[in-house]
Amino acid sequence: MALTLTGLSDPALAGFDDIIDVRSPAEYAADHLPGAINLPVLDDAERARVGTIYKQVSPFDARKIGGALVAANAARHIAGPLADRDGSWRGLVYCWRGGQRSGSFATILSQIGWRVDRIEGGYKAWRALVVDRVQNRPVPAPVIVLDGNTGSAKTAILNRLARRGWQVINLEGLANHRGSLFGGRAEGQPGQKLFEGRLALALEALDPARPVLVEAESSRIGAVTVPKAMWQAICAAPRLRLEVPVAARAGYTAATYDDMVVDPARVEAILAALSRLHPAERIEGWQAAVAAGDWRGLAEGLLRDHYDPRYLKHRLRYAEREKAVVVLEDLRDLDEAAGRVEAALARLA
Repeated sequence: MALTLTGLSDPALAGFDDIIDVRSPAEYAADHLPGAINLPVLDDAERARVGTIYKQVSPFDARKIGGALVAANAARHIAGPLADRDGSWRGLVYCWRGGQRSGSFATILSQIGWRVDRIEGGYKAWRALVVDRVQNRPVPAPVIVLDGNTGSAKTAILNRLARRGWQVINLEGLANHRGSLFGGRAEGQPGQKLFEGRLALALEALDPARPVLVEAESSRIGAVTVPKAMWQAICAAPRLRLEVPVAARAGYTAATYDDMVVDPARVEAILAALSRLHPAERIEGWQAAVAAGDWRGLAEGLLRDHYDPRYLKHRLRYAEREKAVVVLEDLRDLDEAAGRVEAALARLA
């Protein structure tokens, strides 16, 4: 039986014990349905081999070899990851277009006696829903942007506001990146498609009657791009700005970017990349701070001379959108800071 998806939060998806992505591991890593497990009927090398035979020899030979590989891999999955599923188990299977790979695997599973459905149109059907959500449809709730110079603890404050019941979309969390030159994380970022899928689900979950808070971002967060609908909403939204002294921001930054402290070579490489933007003596001063382990001094220099001038240009671009300013003398008590932001948001509303 084929299941036609009607939306990203289609309740029919909740009726299955497992959602199985039978595409290759590389396809799965690029993007997949939320919660799906990967049981590939062709691995990356096998998929490439079958595709080559299809183009260079004949479709028949490709299907014959592919069929043998699918059967062998299906047997391995049934004896392995699916070995503990009993007769009541129900699975939903999909591949790229909902065709041969998922159809073959679903047939084998059905012959065992399991109830198995396929997604009509496969992953492409899901992806079309994601693209429509993040590119074509407006953000379903009123957006308020929390702005402020780099190091103002915007993400940490938003997280505290979320725990207080505010609607928040943490774009940096979805992108697994802190939004600056030094913002990369060891585990890396999701691909663009996976990022968009995560954002689409966050948008679907919003209550249209309440505002949603997002952090001021550029159109790119690390290697991923903020999709059109979200970016347009950020540009048009009212803004609440945090004003925090540079010394307090430097202390907070040095404490929260502790992964940089254990990898000075990474910091030095980023500083070298900044050499075309700053005088040589400034770069040398920053490099000396790294050598001395003066992370707070380095943070203050970068904030004052690199980030703040660039943020000023950004802020002036949206000056007419700024509706309130919350002045924080320090960032030692982020719960108290979140309370002051919350009070300002209430006045703004």
